[in-house]
Amino acid sequence: MFRKMLLAILLCSPSLVHGANGGFLFVTFNSEKTPMGEQIYFGLSKDGRDWEALNNAQPVLISELGEKGVRDPYILRDHDGKKFHIIATDLSINLHHGWDRATKRGSKSIIIWESEDLIHWSAPWSVQVAPDDAGCTWAPEATYDENTQDYLVFWASMTGSDNFAKQRIWAARTKDFKIFSKPFIYIEAPYAVIDTDIVRENGHYYRFTKNEQFKAVTMEVSDKLDGPWSFVPGYTLSKMQGFEGPCCFQLEPAQNGKPATWCLLLDNYAKHDGYKAFTTTDLSSGNFVPATDFKFPFKFRHGTVLPLTEAEYQTVKAAYSK
Repeated sequence: MFRKMLLAILLCSPSLVHGANGGFLFVTFNSEKTPMGEQIYFGLSKDGRDWEALNNAQPVLISELGEKGVRDPYILRDHDGKKFHIIATDLSINLHHGWDRATKRGSKSIIIWESEDLIHWSAPWSVQVAPDDAGCTWAPEATYDENTQDYLVFWASMTGSDNFAKQRIWAARTKDFKIFSKPFIYIEAPYAVIDTDIVRENGHYYRFTKNEQFKAVTMEVSDKLDGPWSFVPGYTLSKMQGFEGPCCFQLEPAQNGKPATWCLLLDNYAKHDGYKAFTTTDLSSGNFVPATDFKFPFKFRHGTVLPLTEAEYQTVKAAYSK
């Protein structure tokens, strides 16, 4: 009976789930110090600020496919609310070593898991999404496109066609995370770009991307996923260097006349210090300020945050806290 009630909640509108504010699930990886560090770890928080490690801070999901390691995981609730998917970079620095190899002779595929309840996960599967001459397929993310009624999946790749001159953001479309369209360039810039994250508020899309030339994360806005995109002029973190892996999520919904609070997490890779938090009560302004009340059980790395319903929060906590 409880499982049927939970599935009924999962079938509700994603927008309603987003506003339920029952808690948050963090999906991340740990480090490249051991093969198990480059696997899927879960964190849980009631308020999105004070986090605890689940599963005794051990991997929840492990990939034996491809490079036998996964990094930069992204979790999403499907548009119809029936399933969740995790997609991740097929990469193990610990087992295969060398960032030059990883960028020019790495995997062309992403690793994918599927679940109906966040507890029981499918076996992972691998799909080549990058072009045949790609040297890597990094930090895949996905967002639902209301106009085309499918998912835009995007990632960073270098390609042999220009002798691996720079990273670009590539993309493909899918309806089921099993069959993907032909890849195409999604973000072309004069400089290398990686690590794109997209959120939506009040009919506008906001896109965060790492500029590899200046080692800083940019912020853009558009009414459509296909663009045109323009840089947000008031964005306050544009000159902050040494950060990547942006993860933006709504920390507190708008209520009682108060605007919503949004959080932007940035991985402080330059200092090997994990995620740092920045918040705003006006996402459209790009005016983020540092937050000092975020606590992590270990250095959460490039990952994503999923808002949960109260029932999902309690179920996840009971399943993984043992």
